[in-house]
Amino acid sequence: MNLNSKIYIAGHTGLVGSALLRKLKSENYSNIVTQTHSELDLTNQAMVENFFQKEKPEYVILAAAKVGGIYSNNSYPAEFIFSNLSIQTNVIHQAYLSNVKRLLFLGSSCIYPSESLQPIKEEYLLTGPLEATNRPYALAKIAGVEMCWSYNRQYGTNFLSVMPTNLYGEGDNYHPKNSHVIPGMIYKFHEAKIKKQSSVILWGTGNPRREFLYVDDMAEATIFIMNLEDQTYNSLSASERNNGLPPSLNLGANSDISINDLAYLIKDVVDFKGEIIFDSEKPDGTMRKLMDSSRLNKLGWNPKISLEDGLTKTYQNFKISNRKS
Repeated sequence: MNLNSKIYIAGHTGLVGSALLRKLKSENYSNIVTQTHSELDLTNQAMVENFFQKEKPEYVILAAAKVGGIYSNNSYPAEFIFSNLSIQTNVIHQAYLSNVKRLLFLGSSCIYPSESLQPIKEEYLLTGPLEATNRPYALAKIAGVEMCWSYNRQYGTNFLSVMPTNLYGEGDNYHPKNSHVIPGMIYKFHEAKIKKQSSVILWGTGNPRREFLYVDDMAEATIFIMNLEDQTYNSLSASERNNGLPPSLNLGANSDISINDLAYLIKDVVDFKGEIIFDSEKPDGTMRKLMDSSRLNKLGWNPKISLEDGLTKTYQNFKISNRKS
């Protein structure tokens, strides 16, 4: 991509998309196309077709998705599979019809089997059952990877997917029920601190381990991938192979932490003085999910922001956004 390339960020208001927009602007990319949901409903095929015919973007970063934690995945499975299948199908197909030079599809680490070997390599895709609590979302994301792969093989497109680990940071969703683990904990601990509560109750046993990547690191990695030399980028697209290694790169932090330790880390960042109680009657989800990001690391990218620094930045941003609201 050059600084004048026309780049469409699908989902620019979300956690991932807003980080990408900030990063591209900070690096002086000047021709970025964005549309809010009210301007462009990505689940609407006709609207997406009209948008691509009008704008003709050269590069597409597909960050738009319906996302949430265990509660929302369990409560709205039909919405999760319908919305995500519709969004990615419409955008990927129109990117092909519009001769987009490169498309990067943002997936999720939940595409891998729940009992996968650790750390998780890209080739472990479809080698075992998925975690039941987010299977509809995971299946939709797997379909997106397969769609990129199929279009590359049949039409010679250059569509890649990246599988980020659990992301957090500026622009996250802090809904008390529908958020992911880090923003959910930040919200709970902050509310408990303000209300001077004696304890905070968290779901599960605290034993599962998770990997977390600050969203600004993810944005940097995404732009790094989009700017790879043609020979390197094209070799990742898997257009000439169907051997089990998809056109996908894992994107992680190369380390994980138990939910128990994470809770105490966030407790300290928020400066909550009360007790942490884990409700073991609630589901844990997958017990461990650590990504093997060595393929991306060998290309020259590594994360820069530590979990402690990222949590501090995130909590400061949470307090600012709370004051504004």
